[in-house]
Amino acid sequence: MQTNNDFNLSTVKPYMRSVYVRQAEMTDSMIAAGSNPAQLTKTDQYNLNRFVANNSEFALQQKPNWKSDKPWSDVFFPTKGNFLEVNTKDFYLSVNPAINQQQSFGSDEDERLFLNAKGVSARGLIAKKIGFNFFVTDNQERGPRFFRDRVNAAKAVPGAGFYKAFKTTGVDYFDARGSVNWNVTKYINMQFGFDKNFIGNGYRSLFLSDYGNSNLFLKFNTRIWKINYTNLFMELFPTFGRSGDNLLPRKYASMHHFSINATKWLNVGLFEAVIFGRKDRFDFSYMLPVIFLRSIEGNNGSPDNANIGFDFKANVAKHFQVYGQLLLDEFKLKEIRDGNGWWANKQALQLGGKYVDAFGINNLDLQAEANWIRPFTYSHFDSTAGYNHYNQPMAHPMGANVREFVGIARYQPLNKLYLTLKGIYWKQGLDSAGFNFGSNVLLPNQMVGQGGLRRYEYGYKIGSGILSKGLNASLAASYELKENLWIDASALLRTFKVGGTTTNTTLVSVGFRWNMARREYDY
Repeated sequence: MQTNNDFNLSTVKPYMRSVYVRQAEMTDSMIAAGSNPAQLTKTDQYNLNRFVANNSEFALQQKPNWKSDKPWSDVFFPTKGNFLEVNTKDFYLSVNPAINQQQSFGSDEDERLFLNAKGVSARGLIAKKIGFNFFVTDNQERGPRFFRDRVNAAKAVPGAGFYKAFKTTGVDYFDARGSVNWNVTKYINMQFGFDKNFIGNGYRSLFLSDYGNSNLFLKFNTRIWKINYTNLFMELFPTFGRSGDNLLPRKYASMHHFSINATKWLNVGLFEAVIFGRKDRFDFSYMLPVIFLRSIEGNNGSPDNANIGFDFKANVAKHFQVYGQLLLDEFKLKEIRDGNGWWANKQALQLGGKYVDAFGINNLDLQAEANWIRPFTYSHFDSTAGYNHYNQPMAHPMGANVREFVGIARYQPLNKLYLTLKGIYWKQGLDSAGFNFGSNVLLPNQMVGQGGLRRYEYGYKIGSGILSKGLNASLAASYELKENLWIDASALLRTFKVGGTTTNTTLVSVGFRWNMARREYDY
């Protein structure tokens, strides 16, 4: 399927349901006609059918096997995947409970660890043109010790944001997201909402990840010919220290990502972003959709944090994919040639690969990824324009000054059974004795005495400061009892060494979830 432009234009996430349902139905119809160009196995075809069934508002045909075998009266569970569903000519609505109940046992814990999440999710479509969705859960969580350390350091819950204390060492928080989207023309889609976005082909993203809190955004997505062009405008929260019920200040971001299928097997992309702080107002010069943001930033006097990046994805022999990202925060070729570790040579690099149906084993997929991020990358001379939101990094969860290696094996031996083995190893230089060595993206990068904590001009490399090493290895099994209702079991081993101190964490978890993703502690 390498000549399919829609499948290859896959860097910006979440995906648009309408686009991929169209392609999935096309693939399904080929199989029904006796052709199987993608060489799908029976399990692949099961997954394909489930994908279209769970996005049926865009399906051209409604299949009989999508209907529930045992509906509750004429109202509840009309289809296998939806608790409530309305599907008429010009109106679609699905409403479902969102539940995640997880109990964990930790080797270095005196108290029980748990996640208690319950809420509701819904989405709809009006006249095949205007879509809407929302997701809200009320959560009580006592995660492992390294999770609680992150909460205490950032004053924010990873993946969420604001919280209240729960039973001394736990957190109580809402996760509320939603958006509305519509097609401006056949080729341009707009979305306005409060949610997360992700730009990249890897497990991590060096451009924009979904690790942190949701944010208010306006997104334009243009998809035509071999091109996908995304304009993203966001309202963010700068670094803050909360004290009482006070209105938090704001900052803003403008991002562009241009992606093109250069050949039938190669996709390349160009990324640019500006984080800027104005006194609680948006700088409308950054809303121009087709001009380089760096030129506007310079025209404004260069007060803002501008980044550019390049990415690629290459599909090889229908089983392999190689991908990568290069982010340039600041770049001076002379300083790089001199090799003196100038602090302002701020770059990040990602290289990764995927092996689909590895070694001829159906539905065994392998992935390996490496990320290198130099000290002070994503930082700025003031904390407002740093590449962060709600006291959390907007790209890599570790921030900067880190070298990371990720390995993942995913296996689906049965239609309803999913196994994931994951290993993450990293080295990172941490701050020391009140000096900034470039790992914390929340801190300004000015010299000591100039409003910052940076000590030197030269001599920085990945690992500068107090060297820390970590390994996070996990094995997870998920079985689907019924459509979108899962039982989970997992084991996690984490080792973290900084200086002469080593901390070991063993975590065993069991639980069930309904219409929710697994809770990951992958840092």
